Amino acid sequence: MVTRLVAELLGELNLNVREIHSRKPQGYRTRISDEFRKSKGLILVTSDVSARGVDYPDVTLVIQIGVPADRQQYIHRLGRTGRKGKEGQGILLLAPWEEFFLSSIKDLPISKAPEPLVDPETRKKVERALAHVEMKNKEAAYQAWLGYYNSNKNVGRDKYRLVELANEFSHSMGLDNPPAIPKLVLGKMGLKNIPGLRSK
Repeated sequence: MVTRLVAELLGELNLNVREIHSRKPQGYRTRISDEFRKSKGLILVTSDVSARGVDYPDVTLVIQIGVPADRQQYIHRLGRTGRKGKEGQGILLLAPWEEFFLSSIKDLPISKAPEPLVDPETRKKVERALAHVEMKNKEAAYQAWLGYYNSNKNVGRDKYRLVELANEFSHSMGLDNPPAIPKLVLGKMGLKNIPGLRSK
């Protein structure tokens, strides 16, 4: 899962971080939610289980990584900040090939920011931290990424391009080769025999 990957990476960078996603038991999610509500300096990495019906009153910033499934999902995720008249800000991080999504929210008050400059020392820190992320979490993130974007009609339409992008994601995690995916899973995704994928 990408959520787990991001949480572990931030933890390796010594940030105060917790994670919530659907594979965590409800009791754990409730406990972490309560801790997050009470904290002033905690980063919560969450999947869409926190996008609706959860009130975190003092969230000042929501960062969305990757293209939302649709406009409503974007709005619901962003709705975790700026609640009850308080100030809040949202950042949507998109790869250049994900920018098609911006046309669906062009009526909203958003502006495109320049790509931030990352100094070489920070880049090295992130690369070192990423090297410490468990391989099983990188493998799970790769499979989850592939499944998510395969279901996106704009990205998943061209299976060959999808696999190219998935393997770029794999490389960005510091992997020389993309993780192998069970044949059954590839079959369910309609990705059997697509060059660039490894099966097990």
